[in-house]
Amino acid sequence: LTALLLFAAAAVFAQSEYNFQRRSLFEKLPVTSKDIVFLGNSITDGGEWNELLANPRVKNRGISGDRSSWILDRLDPIVGGQPRKLFLLIGTNDLAAGTPAAEVVANVRKIVERFQSESPRTKLYVQSVFPVNDSFKKYAAKHGRHDADIVAVNKGLQALCAEKGIVYIDLWTLLADKNGKLRADLTNDGLHLMGEGYIVWRDAVLPYVK
Repeated sequence: LTALLLFAAAAVFAQSEYNFQRRSLFEKLPVTSKDIVFLGNSITDGGEWNELLANPRVKNRGISGDRSSWILDRLDPIVGGQPRKLFLLIGTNDLAAGTPAAEVVANVRKIVERFQSESPRTKLYVQSVFPVNDSFKKYAAKHGRHDADIVAVNKGLQALCAEKGIVYIDLWTLLADKNGKLRADLTNDGLHLMGEGYIVWRDAVLPYVK
């Protein structure tokens, strides 16, 4: 048990180091009113977005391990840049850490409202939280028990987008199998996407990017 706790603590510390490294980099890299920003956690972080979308104005502001409350803490450089468009994907790490679905939606509301208040010309796109596949063991214990919570978050996000007059992009339906799990052909760990998964995602958002 002690060894497991030490391992978990080391993993959290390493994640925190990476988070602050990326934050410090993003604070030095300007966002402008011509840019399209992809904001989120490791799933966003892992995408080569300007190549996938063949658009040099697309900027990746994903950080592995990120949560909705942590994004709220690092919005200044993004909001201040007044980007043309923002694509947000966040929530799976919140749920894995025990954050209730309603709190995730409330934090996304705060993100949306900050942009609408301080960068009203930014077009906002909120993407659904992805399904997870717990037949892959690596993330099954932490991420694989939240299928119902993911559905609840997505329903809340869809309602929020309708209320705020912004676009909700349903990626869950494209990525889920008949059992509501992340399609096994699109992942090798049950949580993150393989190359083909990014192509599915790219094709879904491309009309909005253009």
